[in-house]
Amino acid sequence: MSANKRRIAVLGSRSVGKSSLIIQYCQNEFVESYYPTIESTFAKTIDFKTSKYDCEIIDTAGQDEFSILNSKHAIGIHGYVLVYSVSSRNSFDMIQIVYDKIIDFCGVTNIPCVIVGSKIDLDKSRQVKSEEGQKLAKTNDAAWVETSAKSNINVAKVFELCLNEIEKRTPNNQAEPPVNRCLIM
Repeated sequence: MSANKRRIAVLGSRSVGKSSLIIQYCQNEFVESYYPTIESTFAKTIDFKTSKYDCEIIDTAGQDEFSILNSKHAIGIHGYVLVYSVSSRNSFDMIQIVYDKIIDFCGVTNIPCVIVGSKIDLDKSRQVKSEEGQKLAKTNDAAWVETSAKSNINVAKVFELCLNEIEKRTPNNQAEPPVNRCLIM
C-alpha cells in the first residue's frame, strides 16, 4: 500500500521553538542552541489511523508582522502548525495575523490547522494562559495543544492533530490539497 504524501508548514514568530519542535519530532533530540532558520524541510513517515503518511514538514523562518507570507507557504500545503511560545504574548498575538494571511492568500474560509503553545517547561515565565490558546483555536476551527520540545511533551501529538485536521477536510482521501484555488495577483 502506498503512503499518502502530506506537506505541513510550521509557522510562527521568531524563536518560539518551531525548529526545536520539528527536530524533537523527527530526530528525537532537543536542540538547545538557537540559530535562526532560513528554511529547512524534514521528512518523516507517520503511522496514523491505519495509514502511513509520508510527511514533508517545512520549518519556516520566523514570521513577524512585516514579513509577507511566502506563496510557497500556501500553495501545495496540506496543513499548518502555528506555533507561539506560552512565555511570549507577542508571539501569541501573531498567530491570528498569520492565520488570516493564509486564509486571505488561499481564498478559503478555514484551513487544516493546529495552534501550538510551545515551551510549557517555562511555566514560571508564562504570559499566555491555556484557556486563551484554546479559545483562539476554537475561534479559528483549529486543533490546539501545548507542548515542550525540551521535555518532549505532546510533540508527536502536534503532527497527529494536524493530520487529523487535514483528513477532516479532505474528501475521499484526495492526495492534493484543496489550495489550487489560490490566486496570485
